[in-house]
Amino acid sequence: MEFINSLKKRLTHYSSPFNHWELDKPLSEESINEICKAEVIDLKKMNIKYDGTRAIDGGEGKFREGILDGGKAIKFRCFIEKNNSKNFPHLSNLIEELQSKDVYEHIGDLVKRDLSNSYVRVEIICDRQGFWLKPHCDIKEKLISGLFFANPFNESENLGTDLYDTNLNKVKTVPYKHNYGYFFTSGPNTWHGMEKKEIKKERRCIQINYVTFETDWKVK
Repeated sequence: MEFINSLKKRLTHYSSPFNHWELDKPLSEESINEICKAEVIDLKKMNIKYDGTRAIDGGEGKFREGILDGGKAIKFRCFIEKNNSKNFPHLSNLIEELQSKDVYEHIGDLVKRDLSNSYVRVEIICDRQGFWLKPHCDIKEKLISGLFFANPFNESENLGTDLYDTNLNKVKTVPYKHNYGYFFTSGPNTWHGMEKKEIKKERRCIQINYVTFETDWKVK
């Protein structure tokens, strides 16, 4: 129950450059261990032209050109679904917690969104040297966007998410601290991304969304 405890006891609200909430210690150590040990493909070791973003995942047409053997698009992010959930027992417990009415109603009250008919989507992310993410606003189907960090390699706190104003001026960076993170509700002025920064080894995190489209994890 670390997540709900963090929501109720270790939550800080910020209004600049847009409403977002930062959480301290939202994850159990067992969950963090699963995030850190999950196998995620290192694209730099593969025979592709990789531009440093996650857009290649799923194989948008323009990125298929970068796969030199002409094969299928590469999937290098790890979504937790029913078919692999047995490999992540503690993160599966987290998903069950996120599905609970106690959690989604608490978040919904904060962001003033109805999450009662939504689905939970969780993915493990491992960014490596060269990664960057241009400023963007999330699709409207993402009712809640959250990113929670695992920093076992003592990477710089500057590797957190950059938040921008409507003129795309960087206002702040959410610190990349171990067992720390943030969430917000998608909107037209929720610009966020990450400038290209030095990643010495890995930038591990877990992305948590409440979405309108179907996943394996409908709220209860």
